[in-house]
Amino acid sequence: MLVLNSRSLGHVRRRPRRWWGGLVALPLLTAAEVEGGRPDGMGQAAAAKPGLREMTTDRPDATESPFTIDPGHVQLEMDFARYGRDRNAGRKAEVWEAASFNVRVGLAPQWEAGVFIVPFQSERETAVGRRERRSGFGDMVLRAKWNARGNDSGDFGLGLIADVKLPTAADDLANGKIEGGLTLPVAFPLAGNWSGGAMTSVHAVYHEAGGYRAVWHNTVTAGRELARNWGGFLELTSSTGDGRHVATFNCGVTRRIDSDTQWDAGVNFGLSRAAEDAVVFSGLSRRF
Repeated sequence: MLVLNSRSLGHVRRRPRRWWGGLVALPLLTAAEVEGGRPDGMGQAAAAKPGLREMTTDRPDATESPFTIDPGHVQLEMDFARYGRDRNAGRKAEVWEAASFNVRVGLAPQWEAGVFIVPFQSERETAVGRRERRSGFGDMVLRAKWNARGNDSGDFGLGLIADVKLPTAADDLANGKIEGGLTLPVAFPLAGNWSGGAMTSVHAVYHEAGGYRAVWHNTVTAGRELARNWGGFLELTSSTGDGRHVATFNCGVTRRIDSDTQWDAGVNFGLSRAAEDAVVFSGLSRRF
């Protein structure tokens, strides 16, 4: 998002949705990696073209990738659709997003820039005697990523990511404030042809009571090849500092179409009362 989502399910009126949790990466393996290629802890890697690194993605899970794309290249990573649902104390909340995307631009061998955009989202909340619905453009997030280790060789990846959220969302879809954060993602190999990834991040988030709070977000993820050109992942996430603890269990699959294209789908399950009950999504990544 990993993403640029504006409000939390279950708190549609009161609490801004955790945009950093959606800044839509994960550790999935291809056959080339299993046979001794670079372990990719943050995104399924496709067989590399001559002169290019293996393709890595910052989706479909919440764990960001420490790797950057090649200079002079552009990578589009998008949701076809994303739907979230939450029920609590007689209230039902739903969020739809369509065609949310991230554009990554390689600037230098270890640097890339990115932008996250939500062209359309719709939120609906139903409770006893009350029904609310709103829709429109979502917040925009600008990103800079630096790879400290692992872009071209080695078993370990390390990066640093800076994000700034701009208040571009339609009225009543977000808090209308600039927010930002720093993320430290890592990637590493695991036993049994599994690859691993994790990240820790701190974000300055505006609170409805006034002023900014520090929110600590942590994830850990593991994935492996399931069949030729197919991969799968498992992930745990945790967020604290902005109200009640939010924890999720996420899982999904990817399908490598060619060296520049990857399809994915997944589902996120809430483990805490403050988390969405479930979120389902499907998307595509394409390198140019």
